[in-house]
Amino acid sequence: MSLDTRHDEHEGGLREDLGAVSAVADRIREAIETVIEGKPDVLRVLLTVLLAEGHLLIEDVPGVGKTMLAKALGRAVDCSVQRVQFTPDLLPGDITGVSVYHQDRNEFEFAPGPVFANIVLGDEINRASPKTQSALLECMAERQVSVDGRTHELERPFMVVATQNPSDMEGTYSLPEAQRDRFMARISVGYPSPQAELDMIDSHGSRSPLENLSPVTDAARIRDLVERVRHVHVAPGMRRYVVDLVNATRTSPELRLGASPRATLHLVRAARAHAALNGRHYVVPDDVQTLAVPVLAHRLLPGPEARMERLTSEQIVAEIVSRLAVPGPR
Repeated sequence: MSLDTRHDEHEGGLREDLGAVSAVADRIREAIETVIEGKPDVLRVLLTVLLAEGHLLIEDVPGVGKTMLAKALGRAVDCSVQRVQFTPDLLPGDITGVSVYHQDRNEFEFAPGPVFANIVLGDEINRASPKTQSALLECMAERQVSVDGRTHELERPFMVVATQNPSDMEGTYSLPEAQRDRFMARISVGYPSPQAELDMIDSHGSRSPLENLSPVTDAARIRDLVERVRHVHVAPGMRRYVVDLVNATRTSPELRLGASPRATLHLVRAARAHAALNGRHYVVPDDVQTLAVPVLAHRLLPGPEARMERLTSEQIVAEIVSRLAVPGPR
């Protein structure tokens, strides 16, 4: 068998694998759209983060469907789902679990907390104290929980979908930089269009559409798709493009805190998933450019001059992307 023949067979196998990724993602998207209407860009980022094994932060004002979006994802995938309502009196053990002493057996037994699930919905995460927020740091970065000197592995897929209200609203605590950095992407749902809001009155008026949402895939299938996404090719030029983009945030005079090396890895993983959703087995500049704002902006801190000019981190990232040279074809 010639080298060209083996190459063609390999390319064909990759296209078939990624065709399955796109097909399952379309089913999940269609299921969620029965609940959340008119938000294709939001759903695209949600599915990208799911297939890239990341975590998602949804920030917006109350009542626009942040929690409904996370619940719809949990219903569309047949897997374990736990919800945590973050409040000021919530303790770290309420999330990770605690060791319970059994007097009759004279031993401790670990009682797992709600973080032991495939999809964890953290509702209004910035209403809890920083100490409680930090309980998620280990499980989000390492997919494990350490309690009383023992380490407990978390089952895959594992995804935290957290919602938060804008930090200038009452009763909120700003997420620490280390916590924000563990979220692969941040999105805003935004208000619906007038037509979508009219349709919502009909679909949500008498009963919740979540009641009619049935799973379209399961955890084992998601694990398989995640493995397929990992084989999406990232050419050396595209890797350099990502590194140059992240480095540009560190040297920008408009920012006092740039993106971390973790952000570089997250952007590459997200770009792979985005390419797979488009049926491609290789990453192109458009994948990186599309995801630059949701993946990078929430990790950055604007400097004093940028704040005086009321520039947001999203605007600064978009400007960096617009002026950074795009790599040519291989």
